[in-house]
Order: sequence, then structure tokens, then C-alpha cells
Amino acid sequence: MKKSLLLLFLVFLSCKTEKNTVEPTGLVTSKVMVVSAREEASQIGVQIMEQGGNAFDAMIATELALAVSYPYAGNIGGGGFMVYRKFNGETGSLDYREKAPMAATKYMYLDEKGEVIKGLSTETGLAVGVPGTIAGIFEVHKKYGTLPIETLLKPVIALARKGVVVTEKQEERLHKFRKAIVKANGSATLFAQPFKTNDTIKYEALATTLERIAKNGKDEFYKGETAQKLVTYLQSKGSIITLEDLASYEAKWRKPIVNSYRDYKIISMAPPSSGGITLGQILKMIEPYDLKEMGHNSESYIQVLVEAERRAYADRNHFLGDPDFVKMPIEQLLDTTYLNKRMADFSFEKATKSTDVSHGSVTFSESTETTHYSIVDSFGNAVSATTTINDAYGSKLYCDELGFFLNNEMDDFSAKQGVPNLFGLVGSDANSIAPQKRMLSSMTPTIVEKNGVLFMVVGTPGGSTIITSVLQTILNVTEFNMSMQEAVDAPRFHHQWLPDEVVFEPESFPKELLKNLKSKGYSINQKATPVLGKVDAILVLPDKKMEGGADSRGDDTAVGF
Repeated sequence: MKKSLLLLFLVFLSCKTEKNTVEPTGLVTSKVMVVSAREEASQIGVQIMEQGGNAFDAMIATELALAVSYPYAGNIGGGGFMVYRKFNGETGSLDYREKAPMAATKYMYLDEKGEVIKGLSTETGLAVGVPGTIAGIFEVHKKYGTLPIETLLKPVIALARKGVVVTEKQEERLHKFRKAIVKANGSATLFAQPFKTNDTIKYEALATTLERIAKNGKDEFYKGETAQKLVTYLQSKGSIITLEDLASYEAKWRKPIVNSYRDYKIISMAPPSSGGITLGQILKMIEPYDLKEMGHNSESYIQVLVEAERRAYADRNHFLGDPDFVKMPIEQLLDTTYLNKRMADFSFEKATKSTDVSHGSVTFSESTETTHYSIVDSFGNAVSATTTINDAYGSKLYCDELGFFLNNEMDDFSAKQGVPNLFGLVGSDANSIAPQKRMLSSMTPTIVEKNGVLFMVVGTPGGSTIITSVLQTILNVTEFNMSMQEAVDAPRFHHQWLPDEVVFEPESFPKELLKNLKSKGYSINQKATPVLGKVDAILVLPDKKMEGGADSRGDDTAVGF
């Protein structure tokens, strides 16, 4: 009898365990994986690892392959951030964010009345920050690369010469922004012609530029022939960037922001990215609540996240900036007692108004498009990198002679306190313009550990929505037991303090739920909003295999073996 009962118990336990095991719905591989915005870039990253390269070699090749295959956001005319975790558990991060030119001034975008001049920080030569991408990849190569730079750039240059096939989504983007690109560059520019789905775009000028960089190194872009041509082009468009600006640019290694959430360790980007701190604040504010019990995207779940986001973004916009210029109360902002006080006035009965929420009281001494990719190699190294030129095709300035778009990253500064930027973010003096200062960012490349072991590599584009998209993807897996692919595809929502509205992906949430939230005082925005992130992530499964989550909102693709 006892044996029978024991057998029944074991069968019950076995069924229960099986039920709790999540079936992967994305690509599963056992050795390496790259997930990025374009299949061509993911394939090149994997190809480099097939040749014996590590995740850092693959990062360099993938970054540059995105500059070829995904000019909407991939770039050598912008910048970004990388968070890494080595096979031995060592973590770190690299800041290759753009900088303000030396001739930049605090009020350079204001008229004589002190009002912001529309378009000056987004679609003129003055919108361009000093690019950091090439400095970033050479810094990675110097510290952790194993294959020669020529080997890493060879398949990228071949792709540029062979050309990239236009997808349906790319045709839509090119059509939408063609007039703006022609207005910025003239009718002879490469992107003036109407490319259709299945057409091939060859990037001969970019291939030539990359060949010079492969031969001459970082100095080619910052001091050589490419630098000369770039400055000549930029200054013809009204830019104040000089050869001295380029020659003095350096990427910078920084200590990542590390937070805990339940059984997980969250490793994310430090300022001048606001990602790690803001993500950490939200996670600590929501940790006391039983989210699993509330249910995924339930009314109460949405309320808890929105109210934590509201308070975290208010702090973000007031306190954060470039750590080389501004002293920030990072420890205080991430203090649990402080964050519990921030949530003390939250009620499930009604929405808190953003007009009633300012930044927190902390005492200390003063001193629109992006792309993300995730990589894990066979050695156990992981890279999470987010790179940007800010808006779609950046400033729309395309240097045909060199073959790439330039960023409009200067708009990420606070042109004037209280005036929103391109993404509706309102900044303070901490993020004001200064020569050689890096502008505040929302990019949130993140790596998650569980019990000291690599668990997830995650990140996304999406401007101000980046932080909340990464947050919800992590919660989808850790709280709601989703597969990686399900987690990145699940409907998302966003709040950023100002404007005081909750943005929902259109046609993705029940009308009754939205009606109930509205009755509690939440302002709902469900218009045809830009996509709330395009998450590319990797989940390490219990059997040590990997599942890729490539966001179905784009052409994103996971590749591996």
C-alpha cells in the first residue's frame, strides 16, 4: 500500500514538473546564437564564431553588418552601449555614445526669445553628435577580440558589395522617409530612388569606407581620409563638428549598474544611459507585489507597473546625465527605503496624476530609432549591445561619398528645461548641452543571471520605451513562465511620467480592461503608435541550450548552431 502511494506521488510530481516546463517557441541551439534586426547581420555574427571567434568578435561583425543591412538604425555614424558577461562571471560595459562637438553651447537651439527652434536639433547639420561606433568596436577588439580586424570586416564588406535584399518592412520605411532624405541630400542621393520589396541595394561607397577602416584602423575614421571627407560633408550641411572633435573622441569602459530582483541579478548599462538605474528603480518598486497572482497584463498588473514607471521616469528626467559632467545620487536612487516611500501614495483605486509626482527628494552634492542585438558564444561569453542614430535614418543626412547616415543625437540633450525632445522626454539641467558631453540615453542592454549562472541576454530599440519593453520582457519570463519567443512577442504598454498617458499597442488589449483603467483616471493612448520596442533576446534553458527570441514586429532573426 505504501509503495502504491509513493508511486502515485512520484507520478503526480512528475506530471507537475512537466507541466511547469516551458516549451521553447523560438530557435533553439546548443553552441552559439546571435539575434539581431536582420538575418544577414545575425548570420555574419554566427559565421565569425564558426571561424573560432568569440562573442566580442561577433559583436564587431554584427554591429557593422547592421550598418550595411539595416541603415534605418544600424550605423557607423552613431553610437551605442555594450554590456558583457564573460564565461567566468566577470561583467562590464562599454560606452561609445556620441558626444557634443567642442563648439556646442547650452542654448544653441534657442532663438532670441529663448524658445526652441523647431527642427534645429533633429534635421540639420547641428543635430549631429560626434560618432562613437567605430571607436567602440576597436576598443572591444583591443580588449577582448581574438581574430584580426580584417577577418571580422571581410564578410561585412562582401555583403555591402553584393547588396542587401529589400524586405516588405524596409520598403515601407524607405517610402515613408524618402522625401525627408531627398530634402536633406538632394535628388542624386542613393535613397532618392524608390526601392521595392525584393530589390537589391548595393552599398559600394560604404564597402570602400570599411575597406579603408579595415586597413588603417580606428584612425581612418577619426583622423584619416574618411575623417577629412566626413567633416567636409558635415560642415557643408551646417555642422560645427571639426577634425579636432573626431580626433579627440574615445569610447569609455564603465562599471555596469547591478540590481537584484527576486532570485535574479540584473546587469545593465550605467549613465549616460538611464537604462540600468531606471530599470532597477522600477524592479525594486514592483518587487513587493505578487505580480504572478495578479496575472499577465491584468488591470492591477498594469497599474503597478505604470505607477512605478511614472515615478522612476520623473527621477530619470531630473537627476541623470553624463557622469563625466554631473554628479548623480545613484545609490540613493536605488535605495529600497527611498523607493518604498516613492510608492507609498499609490492606490489601486485611482491613477496618480503626473502633475502630483515630481522627482524624489534626494540629498547630494552637485558636481526614434535604435537597434539591439544579443550574442552568446560557445565559450559562455555573452554580449548585449544597443546602437543608434536616434531617429529613423538619424538626421536624414546621408554622406553618399562615404555611404552612411549621420545621427541626430543632439536632440537627446535638454535643449531647454521643461521642453520635450523627439520622444516626449522632458529633461533638466543635468542633461543640458556642454562641449564634449554625452547626451542622456534610454538604451538598456541587459544581462540577467540566475543563481550565478547566465540566464538571459536582452535589449531593444524604441526611444523612451526601451526601458519598459526590456522590463516587461524580463517579467514575462521570470514571473509568467513564458518562452523567450513568447516573451518578446507579448503585447506591451508604456508610461514615462510626461506626457501623462499610458501607451498601449493598438488592438492588443481588451476594451473592457482599457475602459476600467480609464474610469480610474488613466489617460489611454491606443492610436497607431510607433512599435513599443523590437526586443531581441536569448534565454539559457535548463539543459544549457539556448532559445532565441526575435521580435516578430520587425525582420528580426535568430541564427545559431
